[in-house]
Amino acid sequence: MGRNVTVPLTRTLYRTTAHASGGRTGSVATGDGRLDVRLAPPRKNVPGTTNPEQLFAAGFAACFTSALAEVADEFGADASAARVACEVQLGTTDTPAGYGLAVTLTVGLPGWTAAELLPLLHRADAVCPYAQAVKGNIPLTLLAVDDSGIAADA
Repeated sequence: MGRNVTVPLTRTLYRTTAHASGGRTGSVATGDGRLDVRLAPPRKNVPGTTNPEQLFAAGFAACFTSALAEVADEFGADASAARVACEVQLGTTDTPAGYGLAVTLTVGLPGWTAAELLPLLHRADAVCPYAQAVKGNIPLTLLAVDDSGIAADA
């Protein structure tokens, strides 16, 4: 797997810090206290807990939804009703690390066919900070769906 070319920030728009303790059986909290959750491994299903993959999926889905809204005007679209599901898979790999992630973003926009939606997804992919962060590092699949459930894989 290749690494992205590092591009320095020209201006910081937001900064946050999260602190973790205890790994997958501990907790994570942001410095401002707005997020404070207990963690458990995905297979444990401990009530009141989450795991790093769920946190990553939530952040990625929200970020991609914002990217859609940012580029929607270019396509004459109103992305306010967009539905974005982010599936994060944790699995084993044949690499020295032994583990890896894969992400699938499934996106629907009422009134748009899957085929019509693909160019909008590609443009959002180009501006979404999460999509840019994983590019070349983990598999990312973009899947457009229409209201009838017909899918188009980008």
